[in-house]
Amino acid sequence: MTTFKSMPVTEHKPVLVIKLGGSLLQKLTSAFYKELAQKTQSGQRVVIVHGGGPAINKQLEERSVSTTSVNGLRVTSPQAMEIVQSTLAGLVNPSLVHELTSAGIRAVGLNGFDDQMLTCTYLDQDVYGCVGEIQTVQTELIQTLMQGGFVPVLSCIGRTKEGMALNVNADTVAAKTALALQAEALLLVTDTEGIKLDGKTQNLLTPEAIKQSISSGDIYGGMIPKVHAAFDCLEAGVASVHIVGESLQGTQISQEVKVH
Repeated sequence: MTTFKSMPVTEHKPVLVIKLGGSLLQKLTSAFYKELAQKTQSGQRVVIVHGGGPAINKQLEERSVSTTSVNGLRVTSPQAMEIVQSTLAGLVNPSLVHELTSAGIRAVGLNGFDDQMLTCTYLDQDVYGCVGEIQTVQTELIQTLMQGGFVPVLSCIGRTKEGMALNVNADTVAAKTALALQAEALLLVTDTEGIKLDGKTQNLLTPEAIKQSISSGDIYGGMIPKVHAAFDCLEAGVASVHIVGESLQGTQISQEVKVH
C-alpha cells in the first residue's frame, strides 16, 4: 500500500497533474505550451509527469541492449536500467524543461531520487527485473516548488530505500502523485482531443459507458489502452481523469455522473 508524506498547505489551490507519454513529447506544438503557460500564469498549480519510451528504445538499440515487455511493462535488466535512468534524467527531462522554460513556464526537472520522492520496492524482480512498485510518495519538495510558482517536471525513476534506481510506469507515477497531492484532476495528454462517439467529442463519460462503447465497437484501436489507463487511475482513488489533446480540453472520465 502506498503511503504519502506531504507538508501542510496553508493556501489551498487546486492542483492539476498532467501526464505526457514519451511518444507524444516530440509532437507537442507551440499551442500546447501556450495553453499551459496561460494556466500557470493565471495561478493554476501544475505538476507534469512524463515517460520517454521512444528515446529509451533508441538508446537501447544504439547500445545493443534488448528488452521485452510483460503485461505492458518493460522488463528492465540492470544494464537496461542504467540506460533508462540516464535517458530519462539526462536527455528527456532536460529537453522538456527547456521547452517549457522557452514558453515562459518556470519548470524544474525532478526524479524519484530528489528528496526521496518516490520510494519503491521491486514489483517482481524475477519477472520484471528493475521495475518498481511505489510505496511512498514524498510531496514536500513538489509543494514547495509549486508554492514558489514553479512547475515540477517529474521523470519516472523510482528508488529503493537502499538507493537502487527502478523503472516505474508513467501512468502509475502520475496516478500516485495525483493522489498524494489530492489533485483535482489528472490529465492524460494524447494526440486526440478526447473520446469521440458518433464523431463528437464527449465531455463526460463513466467507466461503464466507456465499457459499453468498447463492446459495441464505438471505441476502438489506440483509444482502448488510454481508457484502461484512466480506469486504473480512478480505481487508485483519483477523483476524475481527463483524456485531452494539446488544448488540454477533451473528455472527463468519472465514476459517477451527477444529474442536476
